[in-house]
Amino acid sequence: MLARRLRLLQRRAAAPSAVNAAWPLRHISSSSSSRGAEKDGAPAKPMLRRKVTAMSLNAKKRKGKKITMCTAYDYPSALHVDRAGMDILLVGDSCGMVELGYDTTQPVTMEDMLHHCKAVARGASSSLLVGDMPFGSYEVCGDEALRNAYRFIKEGGMDAVKIEGGRNRVGTVAKIVDGGVAVMAHVGLTPQAISVIGGFRAQGRTAVKARALLDDALAVQDAGAFAVVLECVPAQVAREITAALEIPTIGIGASGATSGQVLVYHDLLGMTTHPHHEAFVPKFCKRYASLGEHINDALERYRREVEDGVFPDDAYSPYIMSDEEEQRFIALLKSDEDHRNQQLASTKQRLTEADEYEAIALYGSNDFDGAKSGN
Repeated sequence: MLARRLRLLQRRAAAPSAVNAAWPLRHISSSSSSRGAEKDGAPAKPMLRRKVTAMSLNAKKRKGKKITMCTAYDYPSALHVDRAGMDILLVGDSCGMVELGYDTTQPVTMEDMLHHCKAVARGASSSLLVGDMPFGSYEVCGDEALRNAYRFIKEGGMDAVKIEGGRNRVGTVAKIVDGGVAVMAHVGLTPQAISVIGGFRAQGRTAVKARALLDDALAVQDAGAFAVVLECVPAQVAREITAALEIPTIGIGASGATSGQVLVYHDLLGMTTHPHHEAFVPKFCKRYASLGEHINDALERYRREVEDGVFPDDAYSPYIMSDEEEQRFIALLKSDEDHRNQQLASTKQRLTEADEYEAIALYGSNDFDGAKSGN
């Protein structure tokens, strides 16, 4: 029996994929591990990380270790977030604002969320994956909420779901948890409810409202939530709620008094410089990069090089034809050169007529290449 066990361990050591299948460990790259490995000129070694679970997050809180959480909405961003070693990856309904161009999160649908969740699930392997249940997917009744939560797990590949609300969502949280799906709660500023709370405003700034937030957090904990997001609340309130709860609190605009922090991927990276996005970057967001500026610069350089005939040069045209095949190709072209020239002339005439048709603006008075006309 011992010999058999040793042979099994040897096979696992020789086959990395078998190790990953047998044990909940994943390879990730980390800047800190890379720096340490490169001191002596040796290549960086990948760091092994266990799959994060709701239980491991509670253990981190008990040990006083901070929890990290970031959003991601597609395969590339999921790869980056997971490789950075984040504890939690949230596929947030904020995708409606940073990916789909909406002014709020309210228009986001279940199908929108599942589309993004599937892509994220293919890119992340170690972070706990949480899918944000969109507005209208869990409020009507507990049965509908549970059915949609199951879709996040079965179709979207998520590990858990997040819903907004406190005492008014206790029954929903309990229903979903009893159905076997882990739930992250969300109190304070609840963006899906901006029609009721009057916009994106800080919450809990009076004693009565602060106490109400504490009661909300306690209620969702008792209903079975494994963690709760506190959004846009004063530091004193976040501190007291965190101290009163056994489950972790994840802050966003709620000071450093919480068990962990979450930021939106696009916000912390300075991903977008378009005025639409700039209008929605919150005050509490720290930018760790300005990628949007680099993206714009790179795209403009590419456009200019194409327009000027600089790209692609020979260095980026690697595919060649042998001299023999090139001569055969030229011979083939000559065999029907007259017919192709006739076709080319016919096509050129047709496209020229189409251009003139647009230029005289038969369907309006548009300015086309300087030519104006009216009805």
